[in-house]
Amino acid sequence: MAQNVIKNLQEKGIDVQATIQMLNKALADEYLAANQYLAPIGLACGKLRPEVEEEFQKHYEEELKHAQMLKERIIKLGGIPLQSPEEWYAHTNCGYTKPTDYNTQILVTQNLESERKAEDVYLAIMKACKEAGDMVTYKIARNILIDEEEHEQDLEDFLNDMEII
Repeated sequence: MAQNVIKNLQEKGIDVQATIQMLNKALADEYLAANQYLAPIGLACGKLRPEVEEEFQKHYEEELKHAQMLKERIIKLGGIPLQSPEEWYAHTNCGYTKPTDYNTQILVTQNLESERKAEDVYLAIMKACKEAGDMVTYKIARNILIDEEEHEQDLEDFLNDMEII
């Protein structure tokens, strides 16, 4: 916990606990997103299977990187990151779509929907942090949003390629 960081944010009138709560919900989303990418690897079938599974592996690793960034900020702000899958499910913004059909097109579509929800979450975090003057948390959310937009584009590209094949 960084006492001076917390003190400075509080002096700006920032509700640090509300920020921690917002970040914990995003943390839950990242852990669940990572699992949503990891779960179907090795089970997928259909068009572009090897390429889709390779991309899912990359996205899985990036979602874990996002989770680590959020976790570090939560701790710096004096909070305790959510620790269990039960907590993740209880606090998620984006939810979790358990794969029930391992067709690559369906898997890509499910993950695309989740990425779009994540973009909305990070835009909201950025807006709240910018208005409050918490530029460090704003920058973290911005950097994650950049990755989420890249994920969206990757998935859209797969869907477009699948239509052509």
